[in-house]
Amino acid sequence: MATLYVTEFRGIGQEPALRTWGNGPALMQFAQQPPVAEQTVAIGATSAQSNAFNSATNMVRISTDAICSVLFGNNPTATAGSARMAAGQTEYFAVGPGMKVAVITNT
Repeated sequence: MATLYVTEFRGIGQEPALRTWGNGPALMQFAQQPPVAEQTVAIGATSAQSNAFNSATNMVRISTDAICSVLFGNNPTATAGSARMAAGQTEYFAVGPGMKVAVITNT
């Protein structure tokens, strides 16, 4: 079964980099651990939605083990024309609390 993995984060942690760029030190940014929540959504021929994101969530990590399309919103319905992700791809997205991600298989 193909699966979309959703990891919810509270925000971004920052750490000064060892080198400076331009006028000052660069900041390295990371997803703040531990995650707020984790969930999976089965990827199929019809659009399927995640559960609503936690009220503390403002960033998600989306990872897929199959080619699919995703769409974010309050009540999203993904189509083959929505943002495409390749099998094995992982992306980070800024989101609002209560939003959802919908997913559908693609080629």
